[in-house]
Amino acid sequence: MPGPAPYKTTPVFDHNTLPAAIRSTHATKEGVWGLLRVLDGAVTLVFHDMPERRVPVTAANPCPIPPAAPHHVETDGPMRMQVEFYREPPLPGA
Repeated sequence: MPGPAPYKTTPVFDHNTLPAAIRSTHATKEGVWGLLRVLDGAVTLVFHDMPERRVPVTAANPCPIPPAAPHHVETDGPMRMQVEFYREPPLPGA
């Protein structure tokens, strides 16, 4: 059974075009889920809960972002990524 469809998707960003707003602490609105998809390379998604959680994200391992969860993205080399937005959890068990 296919999962939900995103209602919005960011452009594809690379290590040169990733906006400062994504590299610094930010959060989705209440009721909005994100799904970080890496197309090439890898990034680290850092959640600012206590204790801080660092999640490696690759093409094979997209990462859901819960509503209103403060986070930022760190890069370490060439990559391409985008974020999809949903009104419900984008992956089973998210």
